[in-house]
Amino acid sequence: MGEFILSRPEIIWFIIGFALLVLELVVPGFVIIFFGIGAWVTALLCLVANPGINLQVIVFITVSILSLIALRKFLSNKFFTSKDKHVVDADDDFTGSTAVVVDSFGPGVTGKVEYRGSYWNAITKADLKKGQEVVIVDKSDLKLIVEPK
Repeated sequence: MGEFILSRPEIIWFIIGFALLVLELVVPGFVIIFFGIGAWVTALLCLVANPGINLQVIVFITVSILSLIALRKFLSNKFFTSKDKHVVDADDDFTGSTAVVVDSFGPGVTGKVEYRGSYWNAITKADLKKGQEVVIVDKSDLKLIVEPK
């Protein structure tokens, strides 16, 4: 039985394609699926013709890369975007929210504010006092930009 499977390249390519498709479910990124498609196209080629291993590998690589280039963006937009087409930026969660100054600080100095139970580095253009409530107006890397409330 093992010799039968190993002598049939279409079965080997089909199993490789299936394994790659299953792997896509485990590994994020939406890339591996296209190599699974390439393996299945190669399996179909082996089923209808008897190509040598070099042609099989060329077909596998070519179909995988072409399907990745041609279909990834289309399928990503089709399956992984929201229906209302409004993409929420992670910074939107911060902007307009209220934080509390941990230690007094002012312009040109990085201070600390508490926001949702976590301490954040913050910068401001005003003098801020300990315990004062501030509004988060923006976020730059891991620093909040705040102003008095």
